[in-house]
Amino acid sequence: MKKENPILPDGYSSVPPGKLATVVTCLQMFAPPKPRPSPETESRFALDHWASPSLEAYRAIFRAVGENWMWVSRLVMSDEALNAILRNPAVEIYVLRDGDRPIGLLELDFRQEGECELGYFGLVKDAIGKGAGRFLMSNAIAKAWSKPITRFWVHTCHFDSPAALPFYQRSGFTPYRFMVEIIDDPRLGGVLPRTASPHIPLIEPSAF
Repeated sequence: MKKENPILPDGYSSVPPGKLATVVTCLQMFAPPKPRPSPETESRFALDHWASPSLEAYRAIFRAVGENWMWVSRLVMSDEALNAILRNPAVEIYVLRDGDRPIGLLELDFRQEGECELGYFGLVKDAIGKGAGRFLMSNAIAKAWSKPITRFWVHTCHFDSPAALPFYQRSGFTPYRFMVEIIDDPRLGGVLPRTASPHIPLIEPSAF
């Protein structure tokens, strides 16, 4: 997670032109939860470990999964910095497939000793609501707790699907902290199309 700034004061805080603000919820668990029933459709899915993805292939599925939820960090990251993450043995990347088609991305980050961060977790739009998310999360939990960790954590924000936070809670994560993140609106600079994330208003800097 990025560096932290001073705590915001009570009341309203203005967001600069061209920026976005999102409320982040951090969640954690300290032991593997009781397994949930597997969906009947899970035999359709396969989870492949992606040992050495190319930058182009990784960014393509990152964009396919995250464009409507304002996933942008790996799109603006330098090739050198992203390549260092993708080649780090403490970062495990998986692609969820429905047959031959990639439909989801899972990233488990073990770089902090004794912990695992659910770095990225998501599905392409037309795979949502068909059991793929439960299959992916069950595998994420099993793979995380197969390592010598004492804490598994994730953060989500209000840019994400409204179903994300309750899904994480049903999966065994407990909220423990709120934060506010400020980022450049990636639609204004062309990193994402202007039609991306339609649930987040696009405000032209000239409107201020």
